[in-house]
Amino acid sequence: MKIHLIGIGGIGVSALAQYYLSKGHQVSGSDLVASEITDFLKQPGNGKAGMKITIGNFAKNIERDYDLVVHSPAIKPNNPEYKAAKKLGIKTQSYPEALGDLTKEYYTIAVAGAHGKSTTTAMVGLVLAEAGLDPTVIVGTKVKEFGGSNFREGKSKLLVIEACEYDSSFLHYSPKITVVTNVDKEHLDFFKTFNKVKTAFAKFIKRLPADGFLVFNDDDNQLPRIENPVFKSLGYSLKQKDAPKIKKLLVVPGEHNVSNALAVLQVARILEIPDNITFKALSQFTGTWRRFEERDLKIKNCLPGQGKLKIISDYAHHPTEISATLTAAREKYPKNKIWCIFQPHQHQRTYYLFNDFVKIFRKVPIDQIIITDIYDVAGRETKATSKEVSSEKLVKKINKKNVSYLPMRKLEEYIKLNIKNGVVLIIMGAGDIYRLADRF
Repeated sequence: MKIHLIGIGGIGVSALAQYYLSKGHQVSGSDLVASEITDFLKQPGNGKAGMKITIGNFAKNIERDYDLVVHSPAIKPNNPEYKAAKKLGIKTQSYPEALGDLTKEYYTIAVAGAHGKSTTTAMVGLVLAEAGLDPTVIVGTKVKEFGGSNFREGKSKLLVIEACEYDSSFLHYSPKITVVTNVDKEHLDFFKTFNKVKTAFAKFIKRLPADGFLVFNDDDNQLPRIENPVFKSLGYSLKQKDAPKIKKLLVVPGEHNVSNALAVLQVARILEIPDNITFKALSQFTGTWRRFEERDLKIKNCLPGQGKLKIISDYAHHPTEISATLTAAREKYPKNKIWCIFQPHQHQRTYYLFNDFVKIFRKVPIDQIIITDIYDVAGRETKATSKEVSSEKLVKKINKKNVSYLPMRKLEEYIKLNIKNGVVLIIMGAGDIYRLADRF
């Protein structure tokens, strides 16, 4: 088949593109901007040619002999490539629809939740691989053990996927094992209310078949409790007997990662994987891209006594995630000065969770917090919310001496002039803030 993917630079769409390529299909794609991901997809590997990637969405990118055009959920009906595909009568699917079709062909393990699903998906994939079960994995982050990719090609009938709730995407999936790490006030630009978020998760859980399994976080009282379940339910708690052992063996810090790993342990036990194999795989897990990703650096052109520091690049962009990451950093580095540079992700998220951001940044145990400009997400912003919220307004409302605003263009110079040796610098956000760490 000839398959074209619109928005191929997205973390989910790019993994699906690699799946199609692994199955011998001819794959091309386009995105509005070049990125690490589009560069990665163009590279040949494992005996396969790289993908043809076009930067920019143009009608001419759609060829008449394409068999399928898959598009990101962010793509609108007026997109020139989408319109061209429709005009030519080519089959089109959204990413969730296309992935949903795959879940029907495999024994699928779907990992959902407001937070922790990427890490948990990666952990499940690594445990299954260690057990020799050779899973295919589609995950929303790059994993070192997958060759720095967000996709692992497997030969078995096991598929592990990250199941996102945005746009109710996960309602297209047909898993045999469902993992729900937690439920939180997330993606309110789509859901509008927290009750609608919880309703969506309840619908997702009910998609399990009669012989399916549910692994859920029994510590989270926001998780829907489904009456008369037609599946086996396994809860996990930080108070259970396995928690201390897992906390001791994990390299990745934080109570939230203990919780993630306990979910993985339950999945492994459902699949009858011996605990010693699971514990070995979990102990070797060093984290994923932009999830507490640590580097020791010496920044050039700094003043004497400055520039030797540890940088942690982290994807956290929701108040709950921010709290978990910064608390884990303080736990791991109790004696160090800790700075955090945070880039809010999306005006609408900042608008809906404004008071939650204020509460979190007032209480986190961090020495210096710099909030930079909000990262706009194409296709998911409105002019109204863009005017109503800003990083400056957020800092003003937080009203703490150690919390300040600085525009993105001034961050690099400010760090070079002010940061001292031994500081732990956390560069945080789901936008392009990670490039600041890369520049150093």
